[in-house]
Amino acid sequence: MLTLVLTRHGLTARSQPEQHLGQRIDIGLSAEGQAQAASLGQRLAGVSFDRIVASPLVRARQTATVVRSALPARPDIEIDPRLAEMDYGAWEGLTYDQIEGRDASDRARWEVDPEVNACPEGESGAQVATRARAFLVDLIASHDDRHGRGSTDERPVLAVAHSTLNRVLVCVATGIPVREFRRRFSQDQANLTVLRFEHGDGPSDARILLLNDTAHLHAPSAVPWA
Repeated sequence: MLTLVLTRHGLTARSQPEQHLGQRIDIGLSAEGQAQAASLGQRLAGVSFDRIVASPLVRARQTATVVRSALPARPDIEIDPRLAEMDYGAWEGLTYDQIEGRDASDRARWEVDPEVNACPEGESGAQVATRARAFLVDLIASHDDRHGRGSTDERPVLAVAHSTLNRVLVCVATGIPVREFRRRFSQDQANLTVLRFEHGDGPSDARILLLNDTAHLHAPSAVPWA
């Protein structure tokens, strides 16, 4: 039984205020981002992962490395370019306010349907979904080859990726229209999102076990969803 544990990388020096970091600005974690990854590793310290897969971007690879150091079993980190963040094109490195000031009409169109409409000089949600679906198809096939189709033993896989990629992947995995990824889902830094593929019906038949859980990043007295 394949359980996919999905997370987003930790904070970077360009995360506050939030900027569109896609594929073109390859920046590492800030000290706070390293601490977030360490907290996630502590939360997962009782889990023996079958595989760890990460986006090729530095912030995801560093997050995977920090989390891996806390785990009881430490498989090598595999790099999969299909987990890279959406290519934001001309919006790369810009804040929401900057995009609104420079490109309000294109931004409004994109917000209405980010599946069909691409970022200027970048990707559409549909293109990201094609990558995410291909990743899931191969992940399920590899799991079946390694452990046998229909196996009931839990074999969790950790995937470290990005906000938009993760939200699109959750849409693909649950059969929700990709155009809804921004309205329906959040992916905070170093969160826990867990999908279980237990029915053997392909990449769009996942059960959501956890979604954007960040309890490990907050003090016990804090609002759990803050």
